[in-house]
Amino acid sequence: GLLIFCGIINKIVKLPVPELQGEPEEISKEKARLAATQVNGPVLVEDTCLCFNALKGLPGPYIKWFLQKIGHEGLNNILKAYEDKSAYAMCIFSLALGPTSEPITFVGKTEGKIVPPRGPADFGWDPIFEPDGYEQTYAEMPKEEKNKISHRSKALAMVKAHFATADYVFQIYVSDFSLLS
Repeated sequence: GLLIFCGIINKIVKLPVPELQGEPEEISKEKARLAATQVNGPVLVEDTCLCFNALKGLPGPYIKWFLQKIGHEGLNNILKAYEDKSAYAMCIFSLALGPTSEPITFVGKTEGKIVPPRGPADFGWDPIFEPDGYEQTYAEMPKEEKNKISHRSKALAMVKAHFATADYVFQIYVSDFSLLS
């Protein structure tokens, strides 16, 4: 699924966007273009990747599919043949102001390493990613601590800074005022 923030209302919409292939930033930009065309307006899309350095950035944007098919243990097994267990978590927000605008990207990264699963297995690949400077996986960390250092929080800080300095004016026409309540 793809979460898209539309206009100033911050309405979250799940749109059917094809799973694209390529480099993470290009995938995110293309999803923003497609979503902006579907809603005929501004969108902010988010993509998350887990990139293994030994595999030159893979599984990257395909982590969701790798995790579904082979799980945490399988992801660890992929790296068994390599000494290098380093990885980075990456979040990319792409902002398209409309169907014809070139998307702007905001990339947040957290360096770390892949470890055997530890902690609750209730949120994606968190149990196997241990950020540099910590002895806990994302899954073992208190949410407040994770949110301070996460790839997503870094990218979101860039989005906030962009909006704080941009002079965007959005006009929203609402025919059903119940949407605003």
